[in-house]
Amino acid sequence: MAYDEFLADRLRNALKEQHAVYEEKKMFGGLCFMVDDKMCVGIIKNELMARINPEKQDYYLQKKGARLMEFTHRPMKGFLQVSTDGIDLDSDLDAWVSYCLEFNPLAKSSKKKK
Repeated sequence: MAYDEFLADRLRNALKEQHAVYEEKKMFGGLCFMVDDKMCVGIIKNELMARINPEKQDYYLQKKGARLMEFTHRPMKGFLQVSTDGIDLDSDLDAWVSYCLEFNPLAKSSKKKK
């Protein structure tokens, strides 16, 4: 199993509860939920990957279980990983999904491959 299927189900429910229209894509060895063709939130192994407003990154890093996401050993601005203790409660997961959905309209879309 490349990613936590139970967390995937929890994320699907959280996105539906917040009336988000999403598409699922497997990437980074995990699962990503795309909103408006932009990476919004996802799962890497058993942790949450959150795309958040980089201007509020320091605030989000103070939350339980949050740390900078490092891809190829370099921190990615605006992307955090949240360990299981930071998303144990549904209310915690819902809050992270809200943060991601709040930033999504401001996020830049990746370039389409031709």
